[in-house]
Amino acid sequence: MKIEYFNEYSHALNRNMEFKVYGHAGKPCLVFPAQDGRFYDYENFRMVDAIAPFIEAGKIQLFCVDSIDTESWSATHLDGRYRIEQHEKYYHYICDEFIPRAKEMNRIANGDQYGQGFMVTGCSMGATHAGNFFFRRPDLFDTVIALSGVYHAKFFFNDYMDDLVYANSPENFLRDMPSDHPWMNYYRNNKAIFCVGHGRWEEPMLESIANLENIMHSKGVHNIWFDHWGNDVDHDWPWWRVQIPYFLGKLL
Repeated sequence: MKIEYFNEYSHALNRNMEFKVYGHAGKPCLVFPAQDGRFYDYENFRMVDAIAPFIEAGKIQLFCVDSIDTESWSATHLDGRYRIEQHEKYYHYICDEFIPRAKEMNRIANGDQYGQGFMVTGCSMGATHAGNFFFRRPDLFDTVIALSGVYHAKFFFNDYMDDLVYANSPENFLRDMPSDHPWMNYYRNNKAIFCVGHGRWEEPMLESIANLENIMHSKGVHNIWFDHWGNDVDHDWPWWRVQIPYFLGKLL
């Protein structure tokens, strides 16, 4: 398997950001780490091994990025506005800097086979990011596999709310989005999988995914796959290693 490491400067974050790329060709896929995680976690928790056949066959190319959760979503001791402004810088890093860079790298391998479409995925907080970016920018991300995420900002920001928190809380902004909003057509045509287990540590995710499903159905978006796994399926890596190849097998 082709694996490359990069350390490149981000103007949005005013620092260097590290990432790794797995694979030589295929559908480009952005991978967010779990809460407070690093770009190498997907490999270290054997998620890359779990989908190695797809990578080695040239069906998917992973772009595993770093997080700054410790300065934003997880930094509950800091001012709410500061935290969400830090995340918004990260949002611009991903959308304005990283995705164009990753597209350039993927285009070298594939030509223009995949056009503008990027897959995005993650587990736990990584799924929260994946869902948030998918719903905020469906023009950039045409596919999402979100495993055990929560999709409202209150889980992290409690009662603090402002314009930027709202913009990063899909349960909030999707509930208020008109059914004829241009983004809705993207949602209806893109590929989306939101999965949750019914085992240990999944309770907040179960409530959030139910809310999200109800919201999307109320908007006439019925193609998103909300998949519930059994009572033995915990919020943990062993199950995510089972889920990710299963869902990729349905999409690739």
